Amino acid sequence: SSHEHKLSFRKSKEVCLSYIQDAMLQKQWERAAEFLTFYTESVEKDFSRDYMGPSEIIWRIGTEILCHHSQGSIKELNSFIELMKTSGIKRYLKVCLEHVFHLLCNGLIDEAYQNLCLAESWRHGEQTVIQDKEMKLIQAYRGLLDYCSWAKQKNILLEHGQDGLEDMSVEQEMHSCFRKAAVNLKEIMKIPGVWDVFVKCLVDLLEFYGDHAEARQVLNDYAYNSKFPANPNAHVYLYQFLKRHGESKKSLISALKVLHDTVPSHELMIDFSTMLQKSKKRKKRRLGLEVIFGVLDYAGWKENVKAWSCLARQMKQIVLSEKHVDWIKQEWNSRKDWWPAFHFSRYLAKRNWQENESLSYEKALVAGILLGKDCKYFKSVSHQGCKAQVKRFRILKKFVNKHRPVYLRIAG
Repeated sequence: SSHEHKLSFRKSKEVCLSYIQDAMLQKQWERAAEFLTFYTESVEKDFSRDYMGPSEIIWRIGTEILCHHSQGSIKELNSFIELMKTSGIKRYLKVCLEHVFHLLCNGLIDEAYQNLCLAESWRHGEQTVIQDKEMKLIQAYRGLLDYCSWAKQKNILLEHGQDGLEDMSVEQEMHSCFRKAAVNLKEIMKIPGVWDVFVKCLVDLLEFYGDHAEARQVLNDYAYNSKFPANPNAHVYLYQFLKRHGESKKSLISALKVLHDTVPSHELMIDFSTMLQKSKKRKKRRLGLEVIFGVLDYAGWKENVKAWSCLARQMKQIVLSEKHVDWIKQEWNSRKDWWPAFHFSRYLAKRNWQENESLSYEKALVAGILLGKDCKYFKSVSHQGCKAQVKRFRILKKFVNKHRPVYLRIAG
């Protein structure tokens, strides 16, 4: 019956699709291509009353197969994608964008730019309005390529000084690229989203021409506009901009405070902790200690000399002043059950000593203050240091022994 035929037909397509997926997972691209041919033919021969246009599945899978197939080429990929463009109006701009990405990956920048220009001129009734966001993205990527052209001309002008006439020609070309890039990059910023690459390029353009106020406004909006999704990179870019232009420490700390709340393990937390440590306000110095302790909770920082040096320096200052030992105690209380095994084992003491003497010194100082002179890590490292007749390790041993009362206060 017609109903049974539809069910059987649908089932055969589903089985064929599962074979394609299996072949792709096993990187059997020739086999996947054969099954895709069968799948495409089955779609074309679908005589059911339900209309089925060219499937997005064919576009997605076909592109992936052609990119990895042993006999695939950019020419065949171009032909396939052009076919996909004309066969699905609702997906036209998405297919165009993917085509551009593949051209760029193959170093075909001029061809990619031409395709973006063609896509930007595309119009198809109501579909143009529906796909407004995709069109804005097309324009943004064209702006990105205009930025690349601008950067290339800038390098020619700065690095290879030519005669006056040629200089003027390059400068005119630069300014033309700047105008086109800036217009399109500003447009994408009106749509909430994660636009890191576009933001960085726009700020570079504005900074080069001395428009620092607008560049700062762009970064402020990107970081603090509630319509945009939370994005740690936005605060990184703002901080780097503020630092480049010699802004106040208050502004720098404010930018990094938000970054700390979202990514406490970020590499800029060393800068953040150091700035807080130098503050005259007790509350900020307290936060500085909390920040650096928090950084070292993450495995990626276990062997970072700068992080351990930062913590050791702050703890040593507290011990010498004998003020705010309770700060150390508060941080240690939540870590004393797992930090000893995580950071201060005898195995790590031997490995750190062999690989990085400076790291072992900073860690031994922290371990001695937190766990006392009987700590496995401290005993092993100080013994090796003294045996090797390294003066600072003898001084370290004396320091920990002298300030044993501080350890007793921390240990409770």
